[in-house]
Amino acid sequence: MGENSGTGRILPWQVFVSELVGTALLVLVGLSLVILMFGEGSPVKGVLPSEGWRRLITGFLFGTTGALIALSPVGARSGAHINPVVTLAFRVMGKLDLRTTLGYVIAQLAGAILGALPLLAWGSMGRSVDFGATLPGAGYAIETVLLGEVITTFAMVAGLCVCLGFRRMRPFTPAMFPFLYAVMVYAESPISGTSTNPARSLGPAIVSGQWQGWWIYWVGPLIGSIAACLVCSFLAKRITVAKLYHFDSDRDRLFRRMSTPNPTSR
Repeated sequence: MGENSGTGRILPWQVFVSELVGTALLVLVGLSLVILMFGEGSPVKGVLPSEGWRRLITGFLFGTTGALIALSPVGARSGAHINPVVTLAFRVMGKLDLRTTLGYVIAQLAGAILGALPLLAWGSMGRSVDFGATLPGAGYAIETVLLGEVITTFAMVAGLCVCLGFRRMRPFTPAMFPFLYAVMVYAESPISGTSTNPARSLGPAIVSGQWQGWWIYWVGPLIGSIAACLVCSFLAKRITVAKLYHFDSDRDRLFRRMSTPNPTSR
């Protein structure tokens, strides 16, 4: 990583590139799963006609995609936030400085757009489900859709706080995602699409041109993330680094310089 000659501060460009790549992979792989499971003409619909089972499996595989990114070399470098509200949570808990937080969010949004562009290759099958865009469910009030995003994002961020806040649970943090998203997508996706991630919603909105209720997928996750941080504030000092895995691998110690580890956390 290069050094800023004026301040001597390390510029985390490799971290931002890794975060861009990780978010692009999440969008590309995760939304390809959505298209494959629900797109018109997909053979999966014939093999597995139950929409409930397809939602459950899609959520599990989507969460597994995020978990594998966290375990990968990409996650080793950036921590695999791959979601602006996860980065916000680390910022609120004092694990990232403002400059790095903004760099993460910009990288995540750019990665989501880049990851969504190849979805166009799905053609009519992808268009039939708006390339995985998150849209308010038919028949649901806007308030209900917004609440769905608040609750699911709260559950995700609170789960992260609990896993990262206790040393014995920390290594299993990525394993939370497949099971959590399986339940949330099964139960909530008919309401809002279970985004929990503004970047994940931005990418397919751009390629599909579907912007109905777009603000919900920013406001809901932001409220859910901040609420989870407030409820779990007693765990903030136990969280030692802004990563989901590879907690001791940041060779330049960038993350640990931005947080104040608590040596008694366990």
